[in-house]
Amino acid sequence: MERSELLLRAAELLADTSGVAEVRSTVSDLVSGDLKPAYVGLVLREDDAALRRAVDATRSPVPLEDVLPRYDLSAAWPSAQAARENRIVSVPDRLTLIESYDPQTVAVFDAMGLSSAICVPLPGTRRPTLGTLIVAWNEAHEIGLHERTMLTAIAGYTAHAVERALYLDERIGVARQLQRAMLTDLPHTPGLELAALYRPAASDDMVGGDWYDAYPLPDARTGGAGRAPLAVTVGDVTGHNMRAAALMGQVRSMLRQADIDQADSPAAAVAAVERANEHLRTGISGTLVHAHLLPRPHGRWLLRWTNAGHPAPLLAHPEHGVESLTEHARLLFPGLTPADGRPVHERLLDPGSVLLLYTDGLVEHPGRDFDEVTDRAARLLAQATCQNTPLPPLLNLLADTLAGHEHRDDIVLFALRVRGAE
Repeated sequence: MERSELLLRAAELLADTSGVAEVRSTVSDLVSGDLKPAYVGLVLREDDAALRRAVDATRSPVPLEDVLPRYDLSAAWPSAQAARENRIVSVPDRLTLIESYDPQTVAVFDAMGLSSAICVPLPGTRRPTLGTLIVAWNEAHEIGLHERTMLTAIAGYTAHAVERALYLDERIGVARQLQRAMLTDLPHTPGLELAALYRPAASDDMVGGDWYDAYPLPDARTGGAGRAPLAVTVGDVTGHNMRAAALMGQVRSMLRQADIDQADSPAAAVAAVERANEHLRTGISGTLVHAHLLPRPHGRWLLRWTNAGHPAPLLAHPEHGVESLTEHARLLFPGLTPADGRPVHERLLDPGSVLLLYTDGLVEHPGRDFDEVTDRAARLLAQATCQNTPLPPLLNLLADTLAGHEHRDDIVLFALRVRGAE
């Protein structure tokens, strides 16, 4: 009855895992409770010739996993033999270990204080084995029929969980690469200092649609001193998956194209994206702040922006504190395009001014007041503006202080400082 309950628990727990590291941790907990081994390991086939150890970050580091994280499938290890021959390999005592394997293998067992082990292959759907489940003890241990049957069943559940985890890890990796590819280098803009920061969610499966962008506008009216107009955007597409990352790439490209034809108004560019979204039925929803910065005499810049339901930008004036640019309109959503167009707002930025755009991952956290976190961001921004802190350290300070390292959502920060006449 106890073994039946263990297998039922294994089926339930492993079905809920979402990554290889979580699979390893769950298997360790399951096996440790009933069989009381000294070590539980999981090695996975990296290709047709190698195995890589899955590390359990929730437990104390295992020296073997640090020293030898990867080894050949042809190596003289019980775990490699099990994966290679697709059969259970049992090492009941130290004498069997000495007789069947080379001195290096014996030395590793001795260094870890292990005397016996059973290695169970993980059955795969695309290849005979995915790797090996390793259970070892610090004394002689003869595996009985019931234990062998139980470990075989757990290995089967583990194999299904590993295949699903590898699939999810691959999808998440592709989404992360797509997202990072969209976060291009910032342009060199005389008269302005630019900086941006992107941090993915602490949970690997939370791939978001947050992005920033900055590019010169196609306008020959430079305002003197070679200063060209600039477009900047910070946005957040709804969702935390591959689709959100893909839609983020679409709306980013659509907005760039719209700015080529609608360079006189950031609101007109956003409205053009909304019309295309409805006509093409791309299904994009979310929030954004889209702004144009136009050079003006004496080192000043005119900020013209429109806000589609996004957190309010913060504007630090060198001598007058921090202003929250709360003016906004409804978010982006198919079928809700404002009939009378989106409003455009303006501020004149003096030399020394710092503008901060961000996504909600910076200020929205469970159990914390949104306004209090935003006020704290404003205080940090005001202090950094007075001290003329370089923008990259400022963005890291804001992310570390307000979101921490376990933030549940992606974070994008974008800042610009008016340098003045050059």
